[in-house]
This record gives sequence, structure tokens and C-alpha cells, in this order.
Amino acid sequence: MRPVESLTPAAPAPATRSIRAGADPTARLREGRRLEYLTIGWNVVEGVVSIVAGVLAGSTALVGFGVDSAIESTSGAVLLWRLQDGDCHDEREARALRLVGVSFLLLAAWVAYESGGSLWLREPPSASWLGIGIASLSLLVMPWLAWRKRRVARALGSRALESDSRQTSLCAYLSAILLGGLLLNATLGWWWADPVAALVMVPIIVNEGVEALRGEPCEAC
Repeated sequence: MRPVESLTPAAPAPATRSIRAGADPTARLREGRRLEYLTIGWNVVEGVVSIVAGVLAGSTALVGFGVDSAIESTSGAVLLWRLQDGDCHDEREARALRLVGVSFLLLAAWVAYESGGSLWLREPPSASWLGIGIASLSLLVMPWLAWRKRRVARALGSRALESDSRQTSLCAYLSAILLGGLLLNATLGWWWADPVAALVMVPIIVNEGVEALRGEPCEAC
């Protein structure tokens, strides 16, 4: 989760973050909002498919990944709401960020408990080709979204959007971890790869929760 700030171009911006000559800041701002809509929409689809596939396969890694995507949609909506609303709402914004942060930490605790239990009880999940498909697509979509957000953020001089691009990159890392665990289970029968992949996700999810709890309202407030 990133500090929520306005995407309005900073003035004056450092030379490395300044808008290119002839670029339209308003158009860049619209592009930033479109990228947020795409991120939220993809996270919703990704979350629903992953949770369904995870429940069917008994995969803690898939379910945890899906719930993480759902929480990401909420945190993205907080940022988008801030971008659409020119007024600052310190109290409401801070409350929303705290709820998102607590949700991430609760998810991390659940994933750690479930995956640890699966390893202890030796509960093998079924192979999930649907999960492999959604993880593969995510591994393509998320790096592209992160790259586009970084370009727009540098053009606008927006720390908020650049921070959000790093969060999107973290989602790509989760996708890679998930995909590795699912493939090892499906192709080699390494049942333990799924809960181990879930455990590897835990520190990343915890970091997301901590960043959300540290999120600050816009500087203009």
C-alpha cells in the first residue's frame, strides 16, 4: 500500500521527473486514472478466479493469492477515490488505510497458519490448471501495468503513482511464487511446493500491511 497523494504535477519538479516538452499533464493524469481502473478491474477478476480455483484444489497459496488481490482492489480504490476527489479527507482516508493494513496482516496470519498446518499434516492439494492459467496471466499483466505507471509517474512527478507502481510489481512477484508452487505440484507431484509457496508469500503480504498502516494522507492537508 502506498502513501495516498494527489497526482497533480508538482511544481517545480526535479529535472529527472519533469514532464517532457509538449506533453499534456491533463492527458497524463487521465492515463494514470485509467491505469488504476485497469489495476482494480484485473485484481477483481484475478481474485475471484484464484479463490474459486484454490477452494476447488485445496490450495492455500491460491486462496491467499486471491484474497490478497481482493484487498489490493480495495487499496487501489482508496487511491483512485483520492485522485477523483480534489478535497482532502484526513480522517476517512486514514481509517480506510488502517482497515486495508489490518486486512493484509490478518491474511498473512491465516496463510501462515493454513500452510503450516498443511505441511504438518501432509495434506496434498490437487493440481489446478485454472490456477496456473490465472497466475501466468498475472505474471504478464502486472509487470506491464507497473511499467506504464512508472512512465506516467515520472512524467507527472507523482510520488503516489510511482509508489503504486512498486506495489504492482510486488503483485508480479507473488504471481511468480504462486506459479512456481502450482507447476511443481502439477508436473512433479511435489505437494509441499504449494504450502511452501504460500509461506514465501507471507513476508510480502506483511510488508503490504505495514505499508498500508504507515500510509499518510495527502500533503496538502
